[in-house]
Amino acid sequence: MRDYLLYIMLRAVVVIVNVFPPDTNLRTARWLGRLLWKHYGRGRQRAIENLRASFPDKDEQWVNETGRKSFENLVMLTMDILMTPRIVRKDNWRKYCTFANAERVKWMIKEHKGMLLLTAHYGNFELVGYMLGMFGFDIYSVARPLDNRFVNDYLFGIRQRKGQKLIIKKGASSMMEDVVAEGAALGFIADQDAGKKGIFVDFFGRKASTYKSIGLLAMMRNVPIGVGCCRRVDSRFFFSIEVERIIMPEEWAGKPDALQWVSQEYTSAIESFIRKDPAQYWWLHRRWKTRPRSERQAAEEHAVAR
Repeated sequence: MRDYLLYIMLRAVVVIVNVFPPDTNLRTARWLGRLLWKHYGRGRQRAIENLRASFPDKDEQWVNETGRKSFENLVMLTMDILMTPRIVRKDNWRKYCTFANAERVKWMIKEHKGMLLLTAHYGNFELVGYMLGMFGFDIYSVARPLDNRFVNDYLFGIRQRKGQKLIIKKGASSMMEDVVAEGAALGFIADQDAGKKGIFVDFFGRKASTYKSIGLLAMMRNVPIGVGCCRRVDSRFFFSIEVERIIMPEEWAGKPDALQWVSQEYTSAIESFIRKDPAQYWWLHRRWKTRPRSERQAAEEHAVAR
């Protein structure tokens, strides 16, 4: 009953949102983001700590301002998701987004030889899948279902009606292999903490646990990896969909540790586009939660010594 009531509240919010123009809704979202920054102390502290560690040369004013803006962008993304199905169509998409360095990736997807597309919790990462699905590109997205099944079915339904094809993250390994083998593109949000079984790569000067599955899938199927983002422009409902890096199979051929190289290469590309506007990244995200074994052992030895 609680989940259903939350679903009804969401539908009511969608109705209210659709009454107002996008600029008004985004101003409201930024105000809500500032409230979230003020009152969500644990998340605010995590964001500040991550920003301090990632940008040691920046002062406290910059850290706090960037953290606050990242919370604003988080709520603006939620507002974007509610508004997009109503306002973005095939005949007007140029009013809301542009592409940068993306032509090669579009043609590679059209060749239907298989490809991995990676992004991060940055900007409006949902719009990329929406746009590609709307124009009929053969692309699948790996998604984690929401705990509330009513809200999950509603949001997944919107995405699928516009042409997106979703793979539920849990137990998706075999299906992902089949999709790529058939020549489709497969999209990931590739900045998740992978736990103790992940491979550790450098990300903003610190080791971060990263899923092995992305690199292993690319290597096994010998398919390229495109890394990019959907960056908001001037706090408006307007976005630049940008490709930061294309990693070709011949680049990792012959590397002594190809999996490590591939994982580091796409992670470095993610870091590169985040640095262009750090305020659009989810700094409250627990990207560095899992620490390498050497760090854990050192911490344990230090605790015993004390």
